[in-house]
Amino acid sequence: MFGPIEFILAGVLVGFCVGITGVGGGSLMTPILISLFRIEPHIAIGTDLLYAAISKFCGSMVHAKKLNIVWPIVLWLALGSIPASIITHWILDNYLSGSTHYKAVLTTVLGFMLTLTGISIVFRAQIEKFFAKYRKGQISELEQNFDIKGKKTYVVIMGIVLGVFVTLSSVGAGAFGIMALILMFPNLPMIRIIGSDVVHAVLLTSVAGFAHMTSGNVDFHLLGWLLVGSIPAIIIGTLISSRLPERLIRKILGITLFALGINFILHPVKSKPVEKPQTAMIISQTQVTTAISV
Repeated sequence: MFGPIEFILAGVLVGFCVGITGVGGGSLMTPILISLFRIEPHIAIGTDLLYAAISKFCGSMVHAKKLNIVWPIVLWLALGSIPASIITHWILDNYLSGSTHYKAVLTTVLGFMLTLTGISIVFRAQIEKFFAKYRKGQISELEQNFDIKGKKTYVVIMGIVLGVFVTLSSVGAGAFGIMALILMFPNLPMIRIIGSDVVHAVLLTSVAGFAHMTSGNVDFHLLGWLLVGSIPAIIIGTLISSRLPERLIRKILGITLFALGINFILHPVKSKPVEKPQTAMIISQTQVTTAISV
């Protein structure tokens, strides 16, 4: 059995990675809870969603104070992701929660998102470098006259995709969301992409987390201990990040997530077959014996 100390240490590990690299919160926490602590997938996902919402909230406040948020992007993303999240959870709760394939669906989707997130983390520098040439000489003009017109439909569709997959796996609101925004808005300064993505992630994970909470998929004791370990670790990791090999740590994290994702895809968690209670079998045998003797 695992106790508070192990959960706090897990929070420290994940928080430290988040502080140093800026990614890895939901992506790393959920597979740790499932693989290491043997937490049921739906409990791990529901708990991690609220964990992500709380841990990202402080970062969103900092970005808001520094005016790093492009609110039209956040609002149009939310217009797609929030309804998609609610509908996805409703389908899960009413049609899949009682199915023997429930855990397999969740862990397979989790594996798919971890694989994409791992790839995006490992090759993030190359992707940013490729699109950097489109930013040069255009940043100041774009900051003053940013207009999302013409891309609203694509942003809403991206929000729907994120809403579905984040609700199913708790992964994708961070690294995967940032990569999608880079592809859609190559002219937008990186800091504004990150700020917008963080705020949208807070909204999405909050809605998805509360939805899972209504189904009893959140372990509040586990959530509390994870936050106790992660919040100080995020602060410490952020403060010392400039002194550590951030690129190396990012690559290790990306490769680890990719490997975990492939493992979940190939070996999804499956529901155990329902066994007949021993007492029922004894009663049944007794009834048969009595009937024969009579």
